[in-house]
Amino acid sequence: MIDSYESIMAQRADIMRASIGLDYAKYETGVVAFDYERLLADTGYDIDTARQVQRKTAVGNTPLVELTNITELARTVAAPGMGARIFLKDEAANPSGSFKDRRASLCVHEAGKRGYQGVVAATSGNYGAAVASQAAKAGLRCIVVQEAFDCEGIAQPEIAEKTRACEAYGAEVIRLSVGPELFYVFLCVLKETGYFNASLYTPYSILGIETLGHELTHQVQEQAERFPDIVIATHAGGGNVTGTARGLLKAGAVNTEMVAASVDLAGLHMASDHDFNRKSFTTGHTGFSMPFTTWPDRADVPRNAARALRYMDRFVTVTQGEVFYITEVLAELEGLQRGPAGNTSLAAAFVMAQDLDRDRIIVVQETEYTGAGKHPLAQLNLARRLGIDVRRGDPRDSRPGESIVIPECPSQLTVVDVDLDGVRQSYIRHAIDSLAAGDQLSDADFMFLAAETRTSRHYVEDIVNEMRAKIR
Repeated sequence: MIDSYESIMAQRADIMRASIGLDYAKYETGVVAFDYERLLADTGYDIDTARQVQRKTAVGNTPLVELTNITELARTVAAPGMGARIFLKDEAANPSGSFKDRRASLCVHEAGKRGYQGVVAATSGNYGAAVASQAAKAGLRCIVVQEAFDCEGIAQPEIAEKTRACEAYGAEVIRLSVGPELFYVFLCVLKETGYFNASLYTPYSILGIETLGHELTHQVQEQAERFPDIVIATHAGGGNVTGTARGLLKAGAVNTEMVAASVDLAGLHMASDHDFNRKSFTTGHTGFSMPFTTWPDRADVPRNAARALRYMDRFVTVTQGEVFYITEVLAELEGLQRGPAGNTSLAAAFVMAQDLDRDRIIVVQETEYTGAGKHPLAQLNLARRLGIDVRRGDPRDSRPGESIVIPECPSQLTVVDVDLDGVRQSYIRHAIDSLAAGDQLSDADFMFLAAETRTSRHYVEDIVNEMRAKIR
């Protein structure tokens, strides 16, 4: 018998508890507050332990490559004496071809340690392949629930490529159309199988990325005898920024600026069947990064361990056309053909390098493997089929879902800063809106919200009082 949507949603808390083995309730310290650091610490995975786990399945220890030709290109359009050195952490060297192996390694290891017979992941992309790869190595079954196509059965080439990758590692892939059934089916699978929930947002997943920030810090020290000035991470659900920043801090790079970069897809709704294929990027875009930054607990676990707003110093966006452009630049100038997600950060790094002295260092924190479906031509051909105008010109003329404008020259690339103060205020408003009738914020809640937004209790109190005044 198949449980109804309402029945499954009513069982959500119990299903999650059984599939993760974590009692999130014991970390709650207020009506919105929870002991975030204790949640992470109780896993038992410090940097050394995580690295030991990852080393057993050939995860990590990926190359750090200085992009000398791209750096020189940036200097040709920068002012005299400007143009920071650009380095790239080549995470495509991981077993399944992306940094997601770091997340999956700890999740799968934990599942095996706890005696689960298999793992389940809800994802459209690289993470599914990473979980499938790690599960194959561990001898565990794997099911990937994937939002794959629109109501007409049209799948983005990149998503189809990732389906192939998941299946190549022996995973069962359940492909669904866009809509609310993804989470319902995910919960049904967890309940039916009793498998481990290898969510992107468990503490294991986030701690797996800490090794990336820690590793690249030491590699920069070895190659340049200093800490990186800026590290840029492509930002979607927040785990990439969170884990990398925590790794930087643990390596002693306390003054390194952590920058989040996303593709600007403003105006496209990620749950819309009409909009689903009108975005040429399946991750690393504002359709995920903005909602998860302003309210991370919209995730598929009770408390999301990815808290990006705690760690980002700056949040910038680039256009689709700029990412396609820099993808080709990377291939033609550096001989590295890599997938689109990491190149979001590279597009931002190319622009930001022009504003820094030549002795400064920017690290693009990850790459991903490429394939037929990930190649720019595959994505752009689909866009043309959907009637999207693809042309060369000023990328600022782009309109997500309507046009993709690819730069004609490197000087046309720019970044747009996201107003972090506005994001912080939005986060606090979401927290207040989540309160049940009669809930009152305690000292612990105010201090938690201040930590979440990297502000002060006074700042939080001002926003809360402003909201209450409007209600009156």
